[in-house]
Amino acid sequence: MIRRSLAFLAAASALIAASPSPADADTVTLTVGTLAPAESPWGKVFKIWKKAVGLRTNGAVDLQFFWNGQQGDEGAMVGKMRTGQLDGAAVTANGLSMIYKDVLVLQLPGLYRDWGKLDNARNGMRSKLDAEFDRQGFKVLGWGDVGMAHIMSKGFEVKTPEDLKHRNTFFIAGDPIEPMFYSVVGDVTPKQVSVPEILTGLTANTINVVNVPALAAEQLQWASRLDHINTAVTGIGIGALLFTSAKINSLPADAQTALLESGKAAGDALTVSIRNEDAAAFTRLKARMVTYDPTPADQAAWDRVFADTRSRLRGTTFNAQVFDEAVRLSQ
Repeated sequence: MIRRSLAFLAAASALIAASPSPADADTVTLTVGTLAPAESPWGKVFKIWKKAVGLRTNGAVDLQFFWNGQQGDEGAMVGKMRTGQLDGAAVTANGLSMIYKDVLVLQLPGLYRDWGKLDNARNGMRSKLDAEFDRQGFKVLGWGDVGMAHIMSKGFEVKTPEDLKHRNTFFIAGDPIEPMFYSVVGDVTPKQVSVPEILTGLTANTINVVNVPALAAEQLQWASRLDHINTAVTGIGIGALLFTSAKINSLPADAQTALLESGKAAGDALTVSIRNEDAAAFTRLKARMVTYDPTPADQAAWDRVFADTRSRLRGTTFNAQVFDEAVRLSQ
C-alpha cells in the first residue's frame, strides 16, 4: 500500500512541479466531460490537473469538469466537442473509436493480457494514433487505462464461452468488437445500450453478464449487482484525455504549453494510479464473489473464440495494416 501510494504521488507531483507562468489575462474556462465520479481515482487526478493548469497559467486558464456523465455518454461528449459545446473529454476506447475506429485494435479480445505488452504496442503505434486524431481535429494530451477486463456475471458461473449462450448480454453503441464476439460464441443476442443504462439493466436482470475491468465495475456500481467472476483477463480497457485542436490553438502559446505538458503528466499519473487501483479492486471482488480460475482446457476454449473474433474483424471492421501492427507488437 505504501509503495503504491508513493508511486502515485510521485507521478502526480509532476503536474505541479513547474513554476507558474507570468500570464496575465482574463481567465479562459475549458469545459471537460467525463463519465467518472468526482471522487473516483480518475477524479482525484483530474482535480490535481485542474490545480496544475491554474498554477502554470497564473489563473489564466481554468478546467471545468462535468462529472458522472453530466454531458451525456461518450458519444454525446464527442459530438459536443465537434460542435464546440465541450472543449475536452476523458473518454474510454468507445469514445476514441467515434473519432478513429482503428484505435480499438488495442482492445481486441485476448490480444493483450498484461500491461507490458499493451505498453509496447501503444508506444509503438502512438505517433500514428496521435497523427490520426490530429487529422480529425483532436489532440490527445495523455493516454491512460481503464483496467484489465474480466467476465462477471449474476447468478451463474461463466467458465467457458459456452456458458454465455442464452444469457442477457449487451454491447455499447458503436462498439464493433462485442457483437462480433457474441456472434462467434453463438446463441447470444446482445442488447445495444448506453453506459448509464447498464446499471438499470443489472438491477432489473435484463443484463446479467459484463466484460469489464474490476475498478470500472466498482466505480459505476455494477459490481454490487454481480456475484461471480472469472479470473482470466479477456483484454485491457484503454482511454485518453482529448481536447479539440481548435480550442488548444485558440490559447496563447504559454497556455498551450501548460495545458499540453500538464495533460501528459495527468495521463502518466493516471497510468500509475489506475493500474494499482484496478488490481486492488480485482482483489476486493475476488474476496466477495464466487471466483473461477479457468483450467488450461477452459482457456484454450476462450483463446479459440478470441482468435476467431479477431480474424473476422481484420480487414472488415479494422484496417488490415493497423490490425497486423497491433498483433505484431503483442508478441
